[in-house]
Amino acid sequence: MATSGDHSYAAEIANEMAYSSARRGTGIAHRTPEYVMKKMDEGIAAIAVNADNGAWAGFCYLEVWQHQKYVANSGLIVAPGYRGTGISKEIKITLFNHCRAGFPEAKLFSLSTSPAVIHVNESLGYKAVSFAELMNDELFLTGCQSWVNYNDLMDREQTHLPYVAMVYDPKAEPVKPARSHSSRYALEKDSLLL
Repeated sequence: MATSGDHSYAAEIANEMAYSSARRGTGIAHRTPEYVMKKMDEGIAAIAVNADNGAWAGFCYLEVWQHQKYVANSGLIVAPGYRGTGISKEIKITLFNHCRAGFPEAKLFSLSTSPAVIHVNESLGYKAVSFAELMNDELFLTGCQSWVNYNDLMDREQTHLPYVAMVYDPKAEPVKPARSHSSRYALEKDSLLL
């Protein structure tokens, strides 16, 4: 998990998030370096760092709302030189286990355009849900207004959103903590620390 000791990566992470969002045309809200640092300070962000050269390799943080009844992974980004190595999966698993330990009753929410992220979510027990179902959940709607993608979610017609909405409900399908299958490969290949 990221800490305040990782603040030096915040500007580069925020810049890569903005560049990646613009390139993909997803319209994801801009995250400032200060916002990234805040998530690090709160202990609700994961970072992968190359142990050999100190470069950041991947990052993601959590949004928590409605008195910890909902948690979302947000801002998942992998540095260009590390894409395709399985780092995003490792980060997702790290945050999933952190959520299950820290927020055991929370529904975990994900919006993604990435087939790889959707696949990892499915392996963790997330289920795809319709936007109509999501928009009928009053706790979700009233609580997620602080979420960085809230305006994007509310401003577009639900049928034209580029995202796949997924929810993990611990009451519907409790699972054991997820285990990483590729961490040995990632660590040996790139000397990464998660």
